[in-house]
Amino acid sequence: MRRLTFNIFRYQPALPGDKPRVQTFFVDETPGMTLFIALNRIREEQDPSLMFDFVCRAGICGSCGMLVNGRPRLACKTLTETLPKKITLFPLPVFKLIGDLSVDTGTWFRNLSLRTEAWIHTDKEFDPGAQEERMDNETALRIYEAERCIECGCCIAGCATANIHENFLGAAGINRVARFMLDPRDQRNDRQYFEVVGSAEGVFGCVGLMACDDNCPVGLPLQAQLAFVRRKMALAGLKKL
Repeated sequence: MRRLTFNIFRYQPALPGDKPRVQTFFVDETPGMTLFIALNRIREEQDPSLMFDFVCRAGICGSCGMLVNGRPRLACKTLTETLPKKITLFPLPVFKLIGDLSVDTGTWFRNLSLRTEAWIHTDKEFDPGAQEERMDNETALRIYEAERCIECGCCIAGCATANIHENFLGAAGINRVARFMLDPRDQRNDRQYFEVVGSAEGVFGCVGLMACDDNCPVGLPLQAQLAFVRRKMALAGLKKL
């Protein structure tokens, strides 16, 4: 059994006089221990003021994203046995810090939804009594693949462009746009999508390092989504010229 050393970023902006620092904790490793379990033990047994987020504990809600030895990961999906004895935890960059390891991803993703107009655009009048529109299985599966995003923020935190330019939509935004491009119920054309994502703040701001693809905890094909949207936007841009 290993004795793990946790070096954890501590800072609560709302607490007057508090200053950023790193605090060290020691935890005895147990079989099957995740970072979520270790952090709960620290909070329950050593320091109840430690702040971090969790909801589902099953890699579904995306709440427990943090930097684990410099890499964005979900605490609930990361086994301590896959890490060295010394573990450094920092909050995800880009997002507003709430305190310690807790960040506000909700405001960021709500703004993303508004910027990408993430809803079905149609001039059809809604009929609550009508049958649901059918689509072929291949299209439905491609939409479902994009919908698997849990909005954890790991792709954004690991993105070089998002860390430099605060208005960059990032892989999460491009994936969101791809989802509606694929949906036959959405009546927007490529030119209208170009106004949303065809800029340096959108699909043309990506520098191609693909850290988003490497860091996605649910394995979304973000590289493929980027290529799909970029091709369509490049053609739409040429048509505008």
